[in-house]
This record gives sequence, C-alpha cells and structure tokens, in this order.
Amino acid sequence: MLTINVAVLLVVIVFVRWRRPVEPRSRLDQTFGIAVILVLGLLLAPTSFGHSVLGAVQQLVQGIAKASH
Repeated sequence: MLTINVAVLLVVIVFVRWRRPVEPRSRLDQTFGIAVILVLGLLLAPTSFGHSVLGAVQQLVQGIAKASH
C-alpha cells in the first residue's frame, strides 16, 4: 500500500504552481493558491490547530481514496 504525506503533496502542488508561466489568473485560481499555501502553513505549524487541520485533510483524502475504489 502506498502512503503519502499530505504536507509533502501540498509542497509538490505549490512547486508546480510556481513553475507555471506567468499569465493572468482568475479570482478562483488566486483563491485556490492562497488556500493551498494557508493549509500547507497550518500543516507544518506545530500547533494543536495545525494538527486538527491535518486530521481533517487526511480524513478528506482517505474518503476520496475510498470513493475512487
């Protein structure tokens, strides 16, 4: 079974988004980028709130993974 750390996945998403060519972005695209960076910061922060957000994101990912089977 393959496991992936959610924080590592978000770092990869941020890296890929930074590598894209600069072009006009929609408000939805900007909001998504801000949300990804915010969640990454919370996941990396060693606080109880960060850990609770990590648990919620992990449950969401596990639910999506189970739904895809």
